[in-house]
Amino acid sequence: MTTAFVLSGGASLGAVQVGMLHALAERGIHPDLVFGSSAGAINAAWVAGDPHLDRIDDLAALWTGLRSRTIFPVRPLTGLLGFLGQRDSLVPPTGLRRLLEKHVTFTRLEDASIPIAVIATEVTTGREVVLDHGSTVDAVLASAAIPAVFPPVTIDGRVLMDGGVVNNTPISNAVDAGATTVYVLPTGYACALDHAPRSALGMTLQAVSLLIEQQLIRDVEEFQDQVDLRVIPPLCPQRVLPADFSHARELIDRAKASGVEWLDRFDRIGVPPEQQENLGFHRH
Repeated sequence: MTTAFVLSGGASLGAVQVGMLHALAERGIHPDLVFGSSAGAINAAWVAGDPHLDRIDDLAALWTGLRSRTIFPVRPLTGLLGFLGQRDSLVPPTGLRRLLEKHVTFTRLEDASIPIAVIATEVTTGREVVLDHGSTVDAVLASAAIPAVFPPVTIDGRVLMDGGVVNNTPISNAVDAGATTVYVLPTGYACALDHAPRSALGMTLQAVSLLIEQQLIRDVEEFQDQVDLRVIPPLCPQRVLPADFSHARELIDRAKASGVEWLDRFDRIGVPPEQQENLGFHRH
């Protein structure tokens, strides 16, 4: 049996996956392969360097220490130039690059402890690009390059942006790689907001997360009969926006508790009813 972890994008909601990873580690479930897209590529790179999840507390500490200004530093001139067409993004990637350079434990993807692939999108053609060799930092930056927010990344002559545009939850790649059991770790979305996001960035990321959820539903429908597909339910109700990094501890703790409960149910009854009902997780 070959087990793959598939980690979707979701910006600050990537903290949810840390709690899910905690739950999997407690049950002794470890991956043979790992796939990630967008923010999920960041966590996937961590898992690929630590597949037994021995340092999962360190990953939790990383997320709880993040703030929006670290990942989305405010640069008024950069934003203005981007709006005027003089730059290709509104936010510089310097904060995210420094974070990756500090915490990624392997320089090149092919040097990871287990095979890893991260997904990006080619800007000019719209094609999915699977990155499984070369600079880890550049690959993750490309996969997480939210369109218009972060600048695209050029790798091997191809201009790349966020993998979530074409394949935010790369179940298909895990199946193609020969995985027989696939654990999907979705970040979910802010499904119980009291009001609409008040910033342009918040509105953009909320819109992207809604599109991502619909893509995940379609992917589960397509692949659930082809592989032992185990989708850990995202948090619900959930009010944290994907641009807000100040609730990481809460998200991690809730995701761990709900993940443990779900794994126990899976062991008892197989595929829980909510997965059979096309990800009908939202109970509020």
